[in-house]
Formats: sequence, structure tokens, C-alpha cells
Amino acid sequence: MKPSLIRFLLPLLLVIALNTSHAQIEKGKLIKGKTITSEITAAENHLYTINLKKNQFAFFKLIQKDVDLIVTTYDYKGNKIADFDSPNGKNGPELFTISSTKRGIYGIVVSPINDKQLSGRYDLTLAVIKRKARSKKEQVDEIFTPWDNNETPGAAVAVVKDGSIIYKKGFGLAHLEYDIPITPASIFHIASISKQFTVFSILLLEKQGKLSLDDDVRKYIPEVPDFGKTITLRHLATHTSGLRDQWNLLSMAGWRMDDVITKEHVLKLVSKQKELNFNPGEEFVYCNTGFTLLAEVVSRISGESFAEFTQANIFTPLKMNNTLFYDDHEKIVKNRTYSYYGDGAGFKKSVLNYANVGATSLFTTVEDLSLWAMNFSTLTVGDKNIINTMNTPAVLNNGETFGGALGQFVGEYKGLKEIEHGGADAGYRTFLSRYPDENFAVIVFSNSADFNSARMAHQIVDIYLEDKIKVKPTKAKDTAEHINVDQNILSAYEGEFEIRPGLIINISLDDGQLFAQASALSSRQLLQPLSTTEFDVEGLDRKVEFIADDAGNIKSLKVHQGEQITEAKRLDKFDKSAVNLSDFTGDFYSRELSTTYRFIVVDDTLVAKHSRLSDFNLIPIKKDVFSGKAWFFGQVEFVRDSNGVVTACKVSNGRVRNLHFDKVKIKSDPSAL
Repeated sequence: MKPSLIRFLLPLLLVIALNTSHAQIEKGKLIKGKTITSEITAAENHLYTINLKKNQFAFFKLIQKDVDLIVTTYDYKGNKIADFDSPNGKNGPELFTISSTKRGIYGIVVSPINDKQLSGRYDLTLAVIKRKARSKKEQVDEIFTPWDNNETPGAAVAVVKDGSIIYKKGFGLAHLEYDIPITPASIFHIASISKQFTVFSILLLEKQGKLSLDDDVRKYIPEVPDFGKTITLRHLATHTSGLRDQWNLLSMAGWRMDDVITKEHVLKLVSKQKELNFNPGEEFVYCNTGFTLLAEVVSRISGESFAEFTQANIFTPLKMNNTLFYDDHEKIVKNRTYSYYGDGAGFKKSVLNYANVGATSLFTTVEDLSLWAMNFSTLTVGDKNIINTMNTPAVLNNGETFGGALGQFVGEYKGLKEIEHGGADAGYRTFLSRYPDENFAVIVFSNSADFNSARMAHQIVDIYLEDKIKVKPTKAKDTAEHINVDQNILSAYEGEFEIRPGLIINISLDDGQLFAQASALSSRQLLQPLSTTEFDVEGLDRKVEFIADDAGNIKSLKVHQGEQITEAKRLDKFDKSAVNLSDFTGDFYSRELSTTYRFIVVDDTLVAKHSRLSDFNLIPIKKDVFSGKAWFFGQVEFVRDSNGVVTACKVSNGRVRNLHFDKVKIKSDPSAL
């Protein structure tokens, strides 16, 4: 087909492909380095074209300004390639790419994600156009193109194969204020990847005969309350202890996550708890508290700080010379990166002042963590029994497994056995995945809060283990065929679905499109239909499936994320207007948190106030139960006495259940909160 004919037909082909009533406006051809600024309304699609030769790679930057956009790319025949929609709302970047297979004119369509949005603006730039990568190293470089600059935070990457590093590189800046680049020697806070070092330390002490995984934690830390159930070190190491999570508790108590938080703060908080979330061993609920306690066990048995013990017994023997547990928030660490988050207008510092270890706070480099990954096969420290214990999936009291091992998760990625863990604190996003059968590992660290380290690591696996992958999906998620679903069917899915107390998913229908919003999130996610009952969650690697009973009524939904399936029961419809909000006003005090909340009515809404926190609303969802518009106050259930008077409430969120607050009988000074 002649280029002139392609140029004539492409807009027509895209109109057919879009199948929409939106006005399509042809915006012209994109030229490298030239930024186009445009205003877009809810009823428009903007079409751009780009001339590409065979086997070229193009990278684009689109900056949203008060409008949430989705970008769709098309090949030279007008066939859809992929959708791009980051979960960053109405401001910030949409970064996307096109890789050409043949010479021709390729299409880019920019559309508002919601017809009810007002108009907004965006900047679109063709930033890079070059030959498509050929070697595996070039392919990895290519997927990190969006962060290969001197303006933004970025990432450090290492790939390990058969006992050596076969790829390592840094992208972007470690420090935005001083233009310091990230290198493979840059030191990152790697958050929850720290947990496997904590477990390893416990197993080293077990090998020395100084403890057993099945010991009661109170044998070493008697400050842990006696809940009437034995909590073992194994329970702590597998997130099955039933203890409430330290970060959730601290947030409920009015702490900010950028406050200085020490080990002593956490231990004092744990010592005041009166209840468990569940009996030890009965469930898996991710719990950072357990690993803080494990680190303290190591310290008390060894007579050293946890940082000193790991330095002497792990880091020095492995020659991890740029690695340490950071237990002093004022300590100077050369070559460290700082973390950031985007706010639409640019980047801001995401401050981290942790001075506690075990659950988090390991500082290391991708080079050093490669030495750790190699140790699982070379065994410079530890022994085969320790490695096997760490890698073995944990078992619940009912004999079931859940994918969790000791400080790690064991599962599959595209048919390959994978042992992995990620980390997220402040703006740090980290991921380590090992593939023992291939003697292969990938490490990705980032200092940007909107970076998906796990997804990037898996793209690297796809490149290097292409010939080993056993399960090849027939259709990629971002090219899956979405269908049209009758509006009556979609409307039947509207409502609230409860995963557990404090975690509710709201399903809403807006202008013909279905959306999901978790109570802990500030933004909602578009659901793209794959069938009449199954939907992709736009921007996330998840699927939602609606379940009907025998009568055809929707009774629940299931969230599919990899091999994990979570069910949420539908809440009955509830008349919120009939609730007498004044029943629930007053001051409520928690002895476990040593903190008070005041509930007042403002403009027909129950509002929660705290001396250190921003006010947030409480929305009634069923009799005497409210949903909190703060992630740490997911659900509030009020308790009445025999006379029907509210005397207390129980607060739950994802990792804390039924934390008790008593209503204060004597009203405090109104100016106190």
C-alpha cells in the first residue's frame, strides 16, 4: 500500500476501531523533540500520527493537566496495539511507547477516560525515536527509557545468572536537588525485602541451638501481652501471628509515617494491645510487627544490636560492603538515594525517618543484593537446611498453604518457580525475584513512588528467560479484547462489597462505564469488560469477577491477582438518611493507643477529629456501622448498652480488627481537638 493511501485511510480506520460518538480531531504528525500543548474536552478524541521505519522504537511523554487521559496506540494498519493509563488521576505523566514491525504511519489517540470530566490540557512530546533493541541488554535499556534522564527519580537494576551479575545499570537521579545520578552502587532503603534477612538471622541462631522457630515469643520478649494463645517465632516469620500491624496502629494513634519511629515506640505499642486479629496460625494477614519482634529476639539473644549482628554474620562474610540496617535516623550514609513522589506539577520529597529495623530499614545496593541472591545457591553463609526452611511454604492450622514462606513468597511466574518479595516505604519501590531452577535473579530498586518495580522486574524476566517460560498467555492484558455489556447488567453490579471489616469495594456506574473504588484509596479504577461477568481493572494487574446466586442476584465479587483470589460479600442496601447521626457524637478514647477521637456532625455528615490528623468523614453503611474516609479507619462499629445508648466503638482496617474505643463520659474541653 502506498504511503499516501495509508495517510488517507488511517484516520478512517481509527474511527471504525474507536466505535465511539466522540468527535475525532486530527492533530497532525509528531516530530521528535517538539512538544504539542492542547486542550481537550470530554467529547473529543485527539489523533496523532508518527512515521516509523521498520523495527524502530519511539517513546512519548504526555503530561496531564487537570484531566485524566487514556492513550491508545495503533499500528500502520489501524489495528490497536495497547492502552496506556497510569493510576495517577488528572495530573502527571502518561508514558507510552510504540515498537514498529513494518514501515508505515502509526496512530496515537488521546481520550478523556470519563465523559463527565470538564476540559483540561496536556503536553505531548515525542521524546525518543531510535532503532529497536536487539540484544537482551539493549532490550532492558529500552524498557527503562522513561527513567533514563537527568530530571526525574529513577531506578537501579541488576540481573544475576549462574553466580555472576550479567547486567547492572542505573537510570535517573538519586538526588534531585543536586543532580546526582543513580548507579548500581547507589544505596537504597529497600523496605520489606529486609524481612528475609531478619528470618535468616533467626535461623542462624537456631542452627547454633540458641532458639527454636517454635518457641513462644514471650520467652524472649515478655512485654508481649499474654493473649491466652501461644505466638511462636514461626508465626511471626510467616505473618500468621494474629498480631495487629504496627504501621496501622501508629497511624490510628495519630502518628505520621514521616515521624521519627523507633523500636521502643513499636514495642510500647505492642505491649498495650488487648486482642489479636485472629488466633495464631489460623490466617495469613501481612504483619510488620512480627518482624520487629524477631529482630528484637536476635538482639536479646546475641547481646548485640540487630544491625551489629547482621553486619558480623551476614554482610561482612558476603562482602556486602555497602549494606547496613539503618537503626539511627540521623546517621550519615554516603551514596544513598532519596525518595520522591509526583504531585502533577513535578516531584516532592517523600521523607522517611524510621529508626526501627527487622520489618524494614535495610540499606543496600543492587550489586550487594546480588551477592545475597547468589548465596541461596553458593552458600557462603548459612547452610542448605536454612535455605530450605526459608523457601518452604508455611502451613495454616487447617493444613492449607497460602504462598507465604519465611520472609518471602513462593509461587510461579509464567510457569517458572518464583521466590520473591517487594518493598514500599515512603517513595522507595523495590523488588527481588529469584528463579532457583534457572539459577537466575532480578533486582529492581526505585526512588519514585509511582514506579512499579515488580512489573519492571518481570519484564526483565520475559527478556532473559524467554526460552524458559512455560506459560505464554495467548493475549496480553493491555491488548485483550474488551466487549460492550448491556447497561442493565452493569447497573446490577453497583453497590458495596466487603472483603473484611474495614475494607470495602464500592462499585459504581458512571456514564456507561463501571468503576471500582476501595475504601482505602482516593481514586477509583475503571473496569474494562472481558465478558458479562469479568472485568479488567484498568492500570492494575487484577481482574474482578461478579458472582450471582441461583436466582441471578449478584451476591459477591472476586478479585483475581495472579494465583490469589479474594472474595467480597455484597452489603445489603441501607437507607443512610434514616440514621440519627447525633447518637454517635462524642469523645472516644483507646487505652491501647492512648489516643482520643471526637465525632461531631457537620452538614449532615459524621466527622472524625483528632489532635494530630486532618478531619475525615464517617459514612453509614449498615446499622451502627460506618465506613471511614481514612485508610487507617476503614470501618467503625458502634456498641450500644441495654438502653440503646452508644457506649463504645470498634475500629478496623486491613491489618487491625476491632480495636476498642470507650466513649468518654465527661466531655473534654472543646478546644482540645
